[in-house]
Amino acid sequence: MAFELEGTVHKLYETQTFASGFSKREFVVEVPDGNYPQQIKFEAVKDKAAILDGVSEGDGVKVTFDIRGNEYKDRFYVNLVAWKLEKSGDGGGSPSGGDASSSSMDASFDNEPDESDDIPF
Repeated sequence: MAFELEGTVHKLYETQTFASGFSKREFVVEVPDGNYPQQIKFEAVKDKAAILDGVSEGDGVKVTFDIRGNEYKDRFYVNLVAWKLEKSGDGGGSPSGGDASSSSMDASFDNEPDESDDIPF
């Protein structure tokens, strides 16, 4: 199932390439949510990292993504994997295609957690 979210690019990270040959590029989209805007972290993996070419911080975007989850050492992780990105005119919008803003998700994006890795909220 695909989800969509509109907002403003808050942060773009460099592409990470791992010894296995796997590569990913992470980015953060800020979405208005009342008094407390939400900063949602996505990743684009393998050849989909190219969807971020030509995008800059501050650009309004519409992200189409899948939710992926896995377990590692009895801990559960959620990744928002972007596979399509379109520039939008206004940069701020409301989420659509799923109620991502009102659901509470514990998300960790570390591939190798350590025992002291606590979420601060």
